[in-house]
Amino acid sequence: MDTLYSTASRYRWIILLIGVLAQITFAVGFVGVPVTGVLMREDYQFTLSQLGFVLGCMGLGVAISEIAWGVLTDKLGDKIVLMIGLGGMGAAFLAISIWLVPNGDMIPSYISLGVLLILAGAIGGSINSASGSAVMTWFQDHERGFAMSIRQTAIPVGGAIGSVTFPFIVAGYGFGAAFLSFAVLCFAVTLLVWFGMKVKEVGQAAAGTSQASDVSPLKRMSVWNIALAGCALTFPQMAVLTFAAVFLTDEHHLSMGTISLILFGVQLGGGALRIITGRLTDKYKNRRQVLRWIAVIAAVAGIVLGLVSHQNTFVVVTLLAITGLAGNAWHGIGYTEIAVAAGVRYAGTALGMMGATVFIVSFVIPYMIPIILGVASWTGVWIIVGITAFLAFPLLVQSVKKIENKEVKHA
Repeated sequence: MDTLYSTASRYRWIILLIGVLAQITFAVGFVGVPVTGVLMREDYQFTLSQLGFVLGCMGLGVAISEIAWGVLTDKLGDKIVLMIGLGGMGAAFLAISIWLVPNGDMIPSYISLGVLLILAGAIGGSINSASGSAVMTWFQDHERGFAMSIRQTAIPVGGAIGSVTFPFIVAGYGFGAAFLSFAVLCFAVTLLVWFGMKVKEVGQAAAGTSQASDVSPLKRMSVWNIALAGCALTFPQMAVLTFAAVFLTDEHHLSMGTISLILFGVQLGGGALRIITGRLTDKYKNRRQVLRWIAVIAAVAGIVLGLVSHQNTFVVVTLLAITGLAGNAWHGIGYTEIAVAAGVRYAGTALGMMGATVFIVSFVIPYMIPIILGVASWTGVWIIVGITAFLAFPLLVQSVKKIENKEVKHA
């Protein structure tokens, strides 16, 4: 019996590895396609508005499908949904590589390409819920924050790989080769899931803090509050990711090399903070408190950045880095907290709820910031980002109260 337990205990790290590889695969495509935007505009002869539509399509697909995939993960199981997501996304990119790449005088329609990218995102979005649910199933609560943080760190890692490989393949061999290469990667990881992943039944003892409840998290405001808090904390992350380069170029005239180093440091530091906060909150059982502190730090840094946005460059860069780091640091413990609050039985649904709010914001922010900038300058942009981040604080407080009240009723 001890040998069997030891084997199962070790196997959970294999599950985590498979989840990380699946998440990296998704991120390679999700980030790699937008990074080729300049090359895509030239080869496909897109206008700027057409290019913006195409580059936002995968995010839109993920946003509209996340909750549905979460529910299906709870019903069908992690392994099946992961295979559907990886295989389906691979099939979508295979179709793009065959029919929707420039070939001589034949230029594909931006609408056709956008529709298939929406489909790729809608199917591939299942990977987020399924890989997270697998981690929640195989790890106990005292390790979940650390394990989920490692899984979440796979996203910036995959994004970094995609940002290097996609442009390299496109520049050397064309878009057909880039899309085909990604399709092959998806199919290879699908086979890894098929042969390497075992299915584990979720027992009542593993259900987490909400194990007394048989109510779907979709009907519980305590869980929605955590999802909306994640939505609020995505504002500083995406604002820095998408418009920090424009801000630092226009307002402080920094070179692209310097800006790239700053943003690389923010991404690298944010990934490290995900793992550190995951490990520490497992040890001290304080995920909710740390999430609230992250909200306060992001809010204060964002608001102050707005107030001094035209002043000393060193101060501005420091505040921008803090805002971005806080926006990146919350993911591991945030996804863990919403899954634990819902109960492992409903982990897929809860992770889908969080993913839906996060990707909706990720899709909307690139359109919102130029509007705010036109009305209120960079000062207004960063102050609004800070205020929005602070909204996570009362949402998390309210979520704790609802959970505690429910636990009292069940006691």
